[in-house]
Amino acid sequence: MTLRLLVLDAYDAGGRRALAGAGATLAGELYRRLLHGIEPDASIDVVAFEDSGFSPPAPLTSYDGIAWTGSNLTIHRDTPAVRQQLELARAAFDAGVPSFGSCWAVHIAVTASGGRCAANPHGREFGVARTIVLNDAGAAHPLFAGKPRAFDAFTSHEDHVVELGASATLLASNDFSPVQAVDVRHGKGSFWAVQYHPEYDLHDVARLGVLRGPQLIEQGFFGSDGDVAAFLDQLEALQADRSRRDLAYRLGVGRDVLDAQVRTCEARNWLERAVKPAADR
Repeated sequence: MTLRLLVLDAYDAGGRRALAGAGATLAGELYRRLLHGIEPDASIDVVAFEDSGFSPPAPLTSYDGIAWTGSNLTIHRDTPAVRQQLELARAAFDAGVPSFGSCWAVHIAVTASGGRCAANPHGREFGVARTIVLNDAGAAHPLFAGKPRAFDAFTSHEDHVVELGASATLLASNDFSPVQAVDVRHGKGSFWAVQYHPEYDLHDVARLGVLRGPQLIEQGFFGSDGDVAAFLDQLEALQADRSRRDLAYRLGVGRDVLDAQVRTCEARNWLERAVKPAADR
């Protein structure tokens, strides 16, 4: 089966320029890499958000699955960009095409279906989200087939869900963010979304840290620019040499984030257990 997938890069133009300036891979390309790594023969259209919104090259119903990236936008601010993305999310629900995504995807799915998000009072959860725990619904959900009941994951976000709404089922939480994964069933569609980033690797986190460093210092997670630089250098060094047990120990990271098969399990499950069955119909 050759799947046709749509990736929606939800960063605005300014956000994409900032990522490029920090040497980071654009969010849409990260998702293309993720999905092609799992499904090499898939046909993937990557569409970036512009001032006029998204312009997919084909109707939403022509795709077997839709993936949403993270974003620099803030869902609880009523701006034209946010309204345009919410409109497309509601159209995707109406189209009945299975959706998946990370970070912003949770916010867009929950808000489009009647829930609410706000700034996280803890500040920005960055680097590695610690001890994400599946609840009973999550442990039984196909999104997490083969995933440990508790795990760490790469992350970067400062907003979180404060009201799920009637359409969303909570699947996972941790101490920093009570909503780490959801299944949203709304209209004719389903949207499996995770607050963390299966598409990241150590290098991606390090490049994003170049942008987020000043905020993390302000919020007390690092003491100085030098502390941030040392942390990011360790991430890059471990990315270059995964045998560096000393670095893995210092950073407190293990197989959850270092093994791509474990880290990307959710995206693989979405393709196998939501997208392909729907495409067969």
